[in-house]
Amino acid sequence: MGGLSIWHWLVVLAVITIVFGAGRIGNVMGEFGKGIKNFKQAMNEDEPKKTADASMSTPGTLGGPAAPTMPEPQKTTANQG
Repeated sequence: MGGLSIWHWLVVLAVITIVFGAGRIGNVMGEFGKGIKNFKQAMNEDEPKKTADASMSTPGTLGGPAAPTMPEPQKTTANQG
């Protein structure tokens, strides 16, 4: 009683196709695919830039990461007795 059968989904699909039209659904899905493709290309273009910038940003090393700097310990005068 709680689940939807295949017939329910077919009726829903038929109503959506009638309301929006088959051409409209195809156009929307095509634009969605183009958006995903552009996103993947942008992600791939960013990767080489990051690795090249990281190796060039540390002068005096052979392209390795810079050594982390440690913060100086804070000196307190309270409760020293």
